[in-house]
Amino acid sequence: MPKASEVKKGTAIDFNGRVLVVKDIVRSVPQGRAGGSLYRMRLYDVVTGSKVDETFKDSDMLTLADLTRREAMLSYIDGDEYVFMDNEDYTPYNLSKDAISEEILFVNEETQGVHVIVIDGAPVGLDLPSSVELVVEETDPSIKGASASARSKPARMSTGLNISVPEHISTGDRIRINTAEHKFMGRAEK
Repeated sequence: MPKASEVKKGTAIDFNGRVLVVKDIVRSVPQGRAGGSLYRMRLYDVVTGSKVDETFKDSDMLTLADLTRREAMLSYIDGDEYVFMDNEDYTPYNLSKDAISEEILFVNEETQGVHVIVIDGAPVGLDLPSSVELVVEETDPSIKGASASARSKPARMSTGLNISVPEHISTGDRIRINTAEHKFMGRAEK
């Protein structure tokens, strides 16, 4: 049983008889009183998909839910459902667009290292690799000799993700992106 201060995004916890997945954590340190930090967590109910906001003290003990992570790849999109195929036994996992709205911006049919989070046989979310490779779909024209400058420009990836890239990057380039920070890491290896 981890403390609230040890819980990370994507962790599934068992709280008040419900399995909840942590989507966002905001740490705050109250002023003027003794005690530890407070962790305000945005949680999503696995069964209903409803949003729950809870605040925990840093020393509160939380119970982890029983979950498995299955390596999978995006197979196809069916309306608002994204279907991922298990890499080992080819089990299809259907996830709604709402459940993975942030994560899907980093995933296309070629993305490796994606894990589907499964609780009690039902897929509930995605666990992304630390970095992904995506193709720049639209950005301003590159400037020759701009690789030495630290200026950046906006770019839209093939998945719809918008990030800032250095000026020497042009449309069609394949780049690596940090999934946690939504930041450009460099050109992808060819």
